[in-house]
Amino acid sequence: MRKYLFIVVLSLFVLPLAAEKQYTVVLDAGHGGKDPGAVGKFSKEKDLNLKLVLKMGELINEQYPDVNVVYTRNTDVFIPLQTRADIANKNNADLFISIHTNSSENKAPCGVETFILGTDKMEKNLDVAMRENAVMKLEADYKTTYQGFDPNSIDSYIMFELMQNSYMDQSLRFAEQVQKRFVGHLNREDRGVRQAAFWVLLKTACPSILFEMGFISNPEEERFLNQPASIAQMANALVNAFGAYTHKQALIAEIAEVVPEETPATPAEPQPVLQQDSSKTQVRPILDHTAYFAVQICASKTPLAPNDPKLKGQTCDSIKVGEWYKYYTAADPDRSKVQEAQKELKALFPDCWIIKVEK
Repeated sequence: MRKYLFIVVLSLFVLPLAAEKQYTVVLDAGHGGKDPGAVGKFSKEKDLNLKLVLKMGELINEQYPDVNVVYTRNTDVFIPLQTRADIANKNNADLFISIHTNSSENKAPCGVETFILGTDKMEKNLDVAMRENAVMKLEADYKTTYQGFDPNSIDSYIMFELMQNSYMDQSLRFAEQVQKRFVGHLNREDRGVRQAAFWVLLKTACPSILFEMGFISNPEEERFLNQPASIAQMANALVNAFGAYTHKQALIAEIAEVVPEETPATPAEPQPVLQQDSSKTQVRPILDHTAYFAVQICASKTPLAPNDPKLKGQTCDSIKVGEWYKYYTAADPDRSKVQEAQKELKALFPDCWIIKVEK
C-alpha cells in the first residue's frame, strides 16, 4: 500500500511569503530571572510562561519543520521589554507570541484572554497593561530606554492613541484563532480578545499577541496550569491556532462544516462548474512522478462522493491524513501551472491553497 507524505505549503492568500524567506515565529516567555511576574501559592508566572513556550516551540518544530522558531528566552533569565521586541525585529519575525499568566487580588477570576495592541476601552484594560509594562522599572535608566515612558502614569499611555498599528487585522485574526481553540476545544473560561497598551506589542514590527493562559491567583486554575498534561494541551491549542492562522484551512475543524452521516445534507444551490484549461493543468495526479503539487479545496472526516456539493463539480483525488480526507485537484509536477490553476479555482474556493504530495 502506498504511503503519501502530505506537506502543507503556507497559503499565499493568507500570508504571502517570498520563496527565499523562511517563515519566522518569535516565542516570548514573559518575565524571567529577577522578575518573577505574578506569584501564586506555590508557583511563579515566569516558570509557567517558560514551560508553555518551550513546549509550543517543540511542537512547531515537529509539525512545521520549515518554520524558524526564535525564543526571546529559553532559560530563567531577565530580558528587558525593548530587547524582546528587538529580537523579533532583528529576526524579521512574521509573528510574535508573548505568553503570560494572569493575576488578580480577587481569587475568583479565571479563564484565558488574548490581547492585541490598541486603545479601545483603554481604561478597562489599563491595569493589565500597567502590570505588564511595570517590568521596565527593573532596568537601570529605564526612562531613557523607553523615551520617558512611565508605566505607572496614565498620561504616558496617551502616546499609544497616536500610534497606528498596521498589523491590527492580522493580530486580531490570530488572537481569535487562539481564543477559539482554548474555549471551544479545552472548555476554558472565555475572557475574550481585548486591546491594551503593551510596550512589547507596540515596538514589534509584525502581527503580535499577548496571551494570558489563566489566573495564578485562582487556586484551582493555578493547580491546572502546573500540570504537565495541561501544559501539553495548551501548547497544542496554540500550535493549532498557529496552523489555522498561517494555513487558513490546514486545520479546519471549525471551517470544514462536516455534515454528520446520520443527518441528511441540505441540497446546495447550483454552482458554476469551473472550466479548466487542459493546456495549463491536469486534473488527475501525475502517477509517474514521485512528487507533484496540487490545489487543496476542502477536507472532510468522511469520504465525499464525486458529486458531493462541497466539491462543486470538480474532479478530485484525495489522501487521508489522520482522521481527515484531504481533497485536491489540478495536480502537476510544475508548481507554476498549479499556481495558475489556483487563481481560477479561487472563484469557487476562495480559501484553497497549494500542497505538495510525495509518494
